[in-house]
Amino acid sequence: MIVGIIGCGSITRFRHAPEYTANPSVEEIVFYDRNRERAEEMVQLFGGRTASSLEALLQDPTIEAISDCSSNEVHYFHTTKALLAGKHVLCEKTIAATVKQAQEMVHTAKKASKLLMVDHNQRFTKAHQKARAVLQTKELGDILTFQTTFGHSGPEDWGATKSNATWFFKKGRSHSGAAGDLGIHKLDLLFYLLDDEITDIHSYAATLDKTDENHHPIEVNDNVVCILKTEKGRIGTAAFSWTYYGEEDNSTTIYCQKGILKLYQNTNYPLLIEKKNGEKIYYALEAIQTNTKQTNSGVIDAFIHCIQENEKPIVSGEDAIKSLQLLEEILRQKDNGM
Repeated sequence: MIVGIIGCGSITRFRHAPEYTANPSVEEIVFYDRNRERAEEMVQLFGGRTASSLEALLQDPTIEAISDCSSNEVHYFHTTKALLAGKHVLCEKTIAATVKQAQEMVHTAKKASKLLMVDHNQRFTKAHQKARAVLQTKELGDILTFQTTFGHSGPEDWGATKSNATWFFKKGRSHSGAAGDLGIHKLDLLFYLLDDEITDIHSYAATLDKTDENHHPIEVNDNVVCILKTEKGRIGTAAFSWTYYGEEDNSTTIYCQKGILKLYQNTNYPLLIEKKNGEKIYYALEAIQTNTKQTNSGVIDAFIHCIQENEKPIVSGEDAIKSLQLLEEILRQKDNGM
């Protein structure tokens, strides 16, 4: 299989390209970026070839699938064009800038009979998958409350430019700040773990510390704290931040009737269960992928598998819309001064 990648920033360099390279079903990668030098750099690192234009990439009959690794504001345009050109698409999050755009993308995928998968990678970790299985057995009883966090020192330490001029800080490009960069991953994870619908969300979003290349406060949020309620009456909290100036925190706790399930809080045991009777169960699973420690996320392998087996993706466009609806509500509440 030959695949194409749109956008050659850090997400391509550290995740998509190496994972495609490691997949035995992928013969070649074709890179496209508005900055031709970035695409050529990817070829030097991973082999393959570059496309002279977006149209050349999408009209190449040898390319079966596309990773849309462009910036948020153009996912809708690139992914829609790729689907209409007959390509399966793995779109980076957020799927689109608005729910309306995302709904149109899902409709286009169905019309074109092509797979549309979204890179909400938290569903793919072994600890999260094991946690979901444990929760579904009801051995801990019903879920009562929950809390989840995702924070690190910010995209200026991760992005291709390694500077405060990063597109993540521009409202017209990232659209949603830390909420869309980090928060949407954990919102999707809550849907996955709780197997429940989030029906109510109250949030505070603020710009507390980040500044742009001109030393002005950035145009988007760098911190968000949410209170959530589900259809089954569960309540919980979620926090997302670009100002955790120490170790990355990507932890979750689920409180149940008969015990507590802790995720990515213990270095040696990514999943820890503490039962009401005092028993503790430790699961020595793989550590979670971080910006400073890149491991195989499993996303690319799952994408390729779904194409080959004609299976529904673990994270569909419809799944991504549910999280994007909550993200829109977070941004609406900020705009309304809540």
